[in-house]
Amino acid sequence: MTELIPVAACILIAIAIGSNDTSNALGICIGCGIIKFKKAVILFGFIVLLGIFLHGQKVMNTVGRDIVEVNLSILSISFTISAFLIIFSNWKKMPLSIHQVLIGSLAGAGVSFHAEVSYIKLGEILLSWAISPFVALLFAFGIYNLMEKTLSKLPFIMIERILRILLLMSGFLIAYNTGANELATVLGPVIHSNLLDRTPAFFFGAVFVFLGAFFLSYRVIETIGKGITAIDPYSGFAAQFGAGCTVMFFTFVGMPISTTYCIIGAISGAGLVKGMGTVNVKFIKKVFLNWILAPLLAFILSYAIAKLYITI
Repeated sequence: MTELIPVAACILIAIAIGSNDTSNALGICIGCGIIKFKKAVILFGFIVLLGIFLHGQKVMNTVGRDIVEVNLSILSISFTISAFLIIFSNWKKMPLSIHQVLIGSLAGAGVSFHAEVSYIKLGEILLSWAISPFVALLFAFGIYNLMEKTLSKLPFIMIERILRILLLMSGFLIAYNTGANELATVLGPVIHSNLLDRTPAFFFGAVFVFLGAFFLSYRVIETIGKGITAIDPYSGFAAQFGAGCTVMFFTFVGMPISTTYCIIGAISGAGLVKGMGTVNVKFIKKVFLNWILAPLLAFILSYAIAKLYITI
């Protein structure tokens, strides 16, 4: 029966991925009025499944095998803490990195249980967390400027049609990364611990991501689509494509990075083209504080609860 604890928590986190991270793919399109919510969510779920099947293996190996030598107790504690923090954050309408919470929890429980922890791999992940939002910012900044010099020269009707296609394509890229990086991060530990078989885990993981997206994602979509800077189709595409390219690069090298923080960095980069005054700096500061506190809180809680579990 104890094997059901990490599996149940894994389901809750997959639902939270749908509710929290759908905003990364759909928030800008919806904020720009490009696509209807229900139609977009159906496409999102299918592309997430493709992402985990085709490019999820490297990230799964990193999180499930290379960071901490996990056991059932470590998985149960870390996944339960992660599920609680992620769902609470989504309820508060605050974007949160599932990677940071889950990896912080795994590390905290692993240290408490004196499991073998790869601090070198953790350092590599921390470095990727630190630089990836700025890489996305630079990507988006450059893409926006390039579009201003090229696409803006075309007739208005043609620009509108091209932008609709580009926004959808960039949204699908984010959805693909959600499977290849976000869902892979969650499924890696339970698959490598032989609690779930690979293929059924992929299918059921994608289904629960879809359910979370369909029923819960509208809360965070409102924040991402409208809370950082005024989004227009130009800045929307630059942000989505810049973030998507950044996450895809880190996925290829097996680094579990936050799509949430990449998209926030990219939106900020697109906003900077129009001037610093267009960016909600107060919100960015709040997100940055959350970026620091979330993995730290996850580590401390998992460490403390694991210590309590050992003494009992």
